[in-house]
Amino acid sequence: MNILQFAVSGLLIGGVYALIALGIVLVFKATGVFNFAAGHIMALGAFLAYLLMVQVGVPIWAGIVIAVLVAALIGILVERLALRRLIGQAHMSALMATLALAYFLQGLMLAVWESKVLTLPKFLPTGSVTTGLVIDAELLWPFVIVMILFGAFAIFFARTKVGLGMRATAEDHQLAQLKGINVKFVFALTWALAAALSTIAGILLGHRLGVSIPLVFVGFKVIPVVLLGGLNSIAGAIVGGLIVGLVESFVAGFFNAWLASIAPFIVLLIVMLIRPEGIFGQKRIERV
Repeated sequence: MNILQFAVSGLLIGGVYALIALGIVLVFKATGVFNFAAGHIMALGAFLAYLLMVQVGVPIWAGIVIAVLVAALIGILVERLALRRLIGQAHMSALMATLALAYFLQGLMLAVWESKVLTLPKFLPTGSVTTGLVIDAELLWPFVIVMILFGAFAIFFARTKVGLGMRATAEDHQLAQLKGINVKFVFALTWALAAALSTIAGILLGHRLGVSIPLVFVGFKVIPVVLLGGLNSIAGAIVGGLIVGLVESFVAGFFNAWLASIAPFIVLLIVMLIRPEGIFGQKRIERV
C-alpha cells in the first residue's frame, strides 16, 4: 500500500514539474535558448500574485489572472529587449543572458519581499480525498489543472493557425519566414506563454508551500525533467515530470528527504549515459 501511496503522490507532484518544463521546452524549440531563469520567473509570478491578492486586495481569481498576464508581458519584454538582440550570436551568449536574468530577478525579489515565507489566500480545496489511498487535495487539484492546460495546449498546437506557426518555426526558422510566418512574433509569444506557465506553476506551488525565495530552486529540479524527456519534446516534458515526481516520492518515502533532492540528478546521469538526447529527444548529427 505504501508503494501505491508514494506512486500517486509522486505523479501528482510531477505534474507541476511538467508544467514548468513545458515552458522551457517551448522556448528551446522555438528559439534554441535554454531558459535557466524559469524557476525565478515562477517565483516572481507567485510573489506578484501575493502582491495583488494580499497587499493590494484584488479578488483572488482576478489577482491570479492579472499576475499571469503581467508575467506574460515580462516574458515579451525579456525576449524583445535582451534575447532578440542576441539572435545570430553564439548559443552561450543567450544562455548567459538567462542566467543574468535569473540573478537579477532573485535580487529584485529579495529587495522587495526579503526572505519571508508569505501565505497566499486559499483558492483550492484543502484537506484530503480518501479512496483507499489518502490523496492530498492540494496536490490533486493542481494536477487536474495542469492536465487541463496540457490538453488545451495540445489542441492549440494542432488546430490553431498560431499554434501551427509556432510548430513550423520550431522546425526551421528560415523556412517558416519563407511561408510568411512572423518569426519574431512567434519568439515573443513563446516567451510570453513560457512565463505565464511558470507563473501558474508558481502560484500552485505557493498555494501549498508558501511563497518564498526558495521556490526558485524548483527550477533547478526541472532541469532533469527537461533533459530526461528531451529538450525538444512536449510529450517528454510530461513524462519527464512524472518520472522525477515518482523518483522523489519513492526516495523520500523509503530513504530520506535529503537524498530525494539529488535523486533526480542521479537518474538523469544514468539516462544521459544510455540515451543522451533524452527519452523523446531527437538525435542531431552536426558536421564539424
